[in-house]
Amino acid sequence: MSLFNIRLFYYTRLMKSLPSIIPVFPLSGVIYFPKTNLPLNIFEQRYLDLVNDTYSKDKYMGMVQSQKEGNEVYKIGCLGKISDFQKSKDGRVLINLTGVTRFKILEEIKNKKLYREFKVDYKSFEADLKDPSGDFDTDDLMNKAKTFFRKNGLLLNWREFEKLDKAQKINTLSMISPVTNEEKQKLLEAITIKDKADTLESIMSFYLHEVNFNNQTVQ
Repeated sequence: MSLFNIRLFYYTRLMKSLPSIIPVFPLSGVIYFPKTNLPLNIFEQRYLDLVNDTYSKDKYMGMVQSQKEGNEVYKIGCLGKISDFQKSKDGRVLINLTGVTRFKILEEIKNKKLYREFKVDYKSFEADLKDPSGDFDTDDLMNKAKTFFRKNGLLLNWREFEKLDKAQKINTLSMISPVTNEEKQKLLEAITIKDKADTLESIMSFYLHEVNFNNQTVQ
């Protein structure tokens, strides 16, 4: 069997195995991506129920940003699998969530649980389960990111960062960059890794332009 066929077989099997109804943890200001890790400290009862139920089942759960208005959430989130699970003596649960693929919310499922569940679809983000790197240059983005982080007083171990592959670099920068929740959502919804890189560079350019403009002295 060729490498291509092996990858196709794995991808097809994985797509079929993903749950169509998932528990979802809404959290404003937090996004993550396929093949990235998100540590979470769980202490609220409804989310303790969520992670305990998830860990005892298939370990799949979704993360999505909550919106400003009422109980609404954004329609695009990321499915993750619990890769580490530890209970603390004070009742908290510490987990690590490893991103699998993004999803689109179709509808909320009514239940009698403390946490929310949604019917989701993964078709728009099939590329998440394949090689996402793409053939494009990221030198300008990386240089801009270093300036952006420096001007915001943020420290990043760039030597270790350079060891990541292209997709991991772009996803990591998208997760940790100090931008608005709406801008984070734009990054999450960018279909390809190149779309995400272009969106991130555009956002950083806007902020760097604003900083330079505001630092100018008007005569």
